[in-house]
Amino acid sequence: MIAIGSGIDSSRAAVALAGQEDGVFATVGVHPHDAGGADAGRLGEVAALLEDERVVAVGETGLDFYRDLAPRGAQRELFEAHLELAARVAKAAVVHSRAAAAETAGALSSFPGTVVLHCFSSPDLLPAALERGYYVSFAGNVSFPKADELRAAAREVPADRILVETDSPFLSPQPVRGWPNEPAHVVHTVMALAAARGEDADELVQRIDENADAAFGLR
Repeated sequence: MIAIGSGIDSSRAAVALAGQEDGVFATVGVHPHDAGGADAGRLGEVAALLEDERVVAVGETGLDFYRDLAPRGAQRELFEAHLELAARVAKAAVVHSRAAAAETAGALSSFPGTVVLHCFSSPDLLPAALERGYYVSFAGNVSFPKADELRAAAREVPADRILVETDSPFLSPQPVRGWPNEPAHVVHTVMALAAARGEDADELVQRIDENADAAFGLR
């Protein structure tokens, strides 16, 4: 299980959780929504947290031009700083991208490391992801009745590049939609992905587990 940091406090909490529970690892970073806030100036603390052996990636980082909760210039600057940090420590970058496919692809074009496209909801970013070998991680929204475009994207992702996540407490899968999301609900997302891809769910689970090990350097 990967606990995701999305700010200084949540990154510290993720690292603490990883230290308490076997099989839990963490990412650390500042979400693009907070690019205009105080946390954006505290990347030195993110760098310090990366020294913990249970921290396996930088992020959640990226660009969100849908909600625009932070100035776009500040988002770009913070994203680039995260990518520089991830490259320096040779760890994966967990990337949030919403309504910013072209800009995200451009920012990642020179990044030499592993990219995990978190909570994938941007089919326009799929061509770059396929060409560059990014990991594509699907959340509960792939199970929504109207998410045909996402399911079509899921069918195109190579078997060794697909991942699954909850994005807790958001995006509960269709069978539990309307309730707060939690890690246990990921089974519903896996079932939706298996159906969309025409694959056996147990085999897909095994493949996703192997992909996560590879993406986050756990083997």
